[in-house]
Amino acid sequence: MSGRKKKIFRAVGKVLFLLYVVFLIYFLFLAEWYGRTGISEEYRYNLELFREIKRFIIYREQLGAFAVFANLAGNILIFVPYGFFISVASRERGFFKTLFFSMGLSLCVEIIQLFTRVGSFDVDDILLNTIGGVFGYIIFLICNGIRRKHDVRK
Repeated sequence: MSGRKKKIFRAVGKVLFLLYVVFLIYFLFLAEWYGRTGISEEYRYNLELFREIKRFIIYREQLGAFAVFANLAGNILIFVPYGFFISVASRERGFFKTLFFSMGLSLCVEIIQLFTRVGSFDVDDILLNTIGGVFGYIIFLICNGIRRKHDVRK
């Protein structure tokens, strides 16, 4: 890929990343359909790793498929674009940087949820979000490898 195409690709990645961040803020703090209709009276938090994950697995039939999917898979899927776009938008990329930044952003989101009482602080969410960010990075690596093979053939 030529230098000009790389710059355009990176610029598009930055724009998509910003759009994703706006979506993330809306979804995590404002989306009414996801139960973000108001501020809770009390602090809700989970500091025990795997507690909520186990609860969703054990009580999956009582909670319903949507609740289980939204909590477990949803927390992973919502951070996949972050891992992908942060890799596209940045020249400095790598597994541990993506891991660190995914965990850092997720921790920030959880702390904001704790102090604003919108949602709840959950260490399981941090774990699942971080896994999602790493999956996004892996998808970036696969796409980048395919692109490089395609460029070599030209």
